[in-house]
Amino acid sequence: MTLSLGIGIIGMGWMGETHSRAWRGMSERFHQAGIQADLILCADEVEARARLGQQRFGFQEYSIDWRHVVDDDRVDIVVVTVPNNLHFAVIQAAAEAGKHVFCEKPVGRTPQETVAAANAARDAGILSGVGYNYRCAPMVQYAQQLIRDGQLGEITHFRGRFLVDYGSDPKGVRSWRFQHEIAGWGVLGDIMSHVIDLALHLVGPLRRVFARQKTFITERPLAELGEGSHFSVGGGPKGPVTNEDYVSALADFECAAVGTFEVSRVAKGHDCELAVEVNGTKGAMRWNYERLNELQLRLPNGKTNANGWTTIQAGPQHPDYARFYPGPGNSISYDDLKSIDAFRFAQSVVEGRQGQPGLDDAVAVAEVLDAMLRSTDSATWATVLRLED
Repeated sequence: MTLSLGIGIIGMGWMGETHSRAWRGMSERFHQAGIQADLILCADEVEARARLGQQRFGFQEYSIDWRHVVDDDRVDIVVVTVPNNLHFAVIQAAAEAGKHVFCEKPVGRTPQETVAAANAARDAGILSGVGYNYRCAPMVQYAQQLIRDGQLGEITHFRGRFLVDYGSDPKGVRSWRFQHEIAGWGVLGDIMSHVIDLALHLVGPLRRVFARQKTFITERPLAELGEGSHFSVGGGPKGPVTNEDYVSALADFECAAVGTFEVSRVAKGHDCELAVEVNGTKGAMRWNYERLNELQLRLPNGKTNANGWTTIQAGPQHPDYARFYPGPGNSISYDDLKSIDAFRFAQSVVEGRQGQPGLDDAVAVAEVLDAMLRSTDSATWATVLRLED
């Protein structure tokens, strides 16, 4: 028996395109689950982009008004891939309409918006998902199992970084990601949120942080509405960059581990280096998204001649890998991670339970980001506090 879920996607930029492929891929890759994603309606304020989305991915209809997605009775799940300034409005409207919501991170432009979105979903009794897709990588899932099972012992150190250079060219356009009034956070929301999510997922809650931030490129060429992305280059009139390019932080975890975090969108020479390293009293692990199908482990066995790092290739024995390939050593992609993300959320909707990561997980990340903001303002350690609406 196959159960169909109606999917509506709001925002048909490159992330909306990615989610469209992911939901189509979910139905095929996880076909044994008997869940079919029906692409009902896509929306974008740029009509050409909305129309192209319908044509490329097979949506039944398109619209230039996102409210049509929320109001359509055929839509069960609203996928939110618009700029951050619209996230809360869409989530609130979808919640009031009784639609389940999958939203791209960081959900809100501010910690308070993220909390408000989570409260709206909880009050309406809808289920939520958030695009922290890197935790879906089979080797990250395997690493989490090893840590949970005590293979690394008591965790003592965590190091996380996300270094990219999409903003290193001063001619890179001032897309919405570089504007505080639209994006809110700069790299805090865009990429630090992923590092924090992995830290919480692998090690657990943080207690306090000491952070700093910097904007290296203070103005950029203006972007054309509906044209290109934050990777695009321009040469016309310029406007100010109003959020941060770089953030780093020291951290103490509640489990007594210590940590370091570093993210940058202007780190020349780094294409997309999301990397985490964890040390424990019995061993260590490290994973880098640029080699996402590998996990490096060091689990000393007491023999000096065997005490070294081991590189493990992803294979069918690791979580979700067999959905894509029957043999080891084949490369799962970013789009595949999004398909895993989509399946997990679809499964939670079918089963009527709140899965992870959801909006409450986004709030947990926002609480850490809020502490980092307070720390940069005060130039002192800041305690991670529970946020209230």
